Amino acid sequence: MKRILLLALLSIISFSCGQSNSKDKDFTVIYLIRHAEKDRSDASNRDPNLNEEGKQRADGWAKYFDEIKLDKVYSTNYNRTKETAVPTAESKDLELEFYDPGNINGPNFIKENKNKTVLIVGHSNTTPAFANALLGEKKYKQFDDRVNSNLIVVTIDKEGNKSSSISQVD
Repeated sequence: MKRILLLALLSIISFSCGQSNSKDKDFTVIYLIRHAEKDRSDASNRDPNLNEEGKQRADGWAKYFDEIKLDKVYSTNYNRTKETAVPTAESKDLELEFYDPGNINGPNFIKENKNKTVLIVGHSNTTPAFANALLGEKKYKQFDDRVNSNLIVVTIDKEGNKSSSISQVD
């Protein structure tokens, strides 16, 4: 029950952030998701595209973020992450921005995105690692490779206090 209330509160905060001018916000909201389901038909392919289920999930993420104003959408430069991020970025008329999953600097990312609401699309290992870098603690473990529905929300207030939650969005 507490988890549902926390998610509801975060959604209300995120929604109200989306309705205001980014310059007027005094907190940062960062959504982190893993890429949608990938094509596993060729185990040797290190950069697969999304399968049909993944394409539907990518469209579902765009619908999920429909009422949330995003200032930026970030992705790693892999087919599956780009294909997951593009429907949301296009629906917000935003250019997709790339980040290096091997070079995540939480404090710098927070500074560059202060008072913004952003989406980060990553992988089963990089998404929780990115959230941990933002939080400055090892809170989240690597996602199960077959789970593509996790959503982590990190919120940072004007004093720099950080909170986060994780949920599954189907």
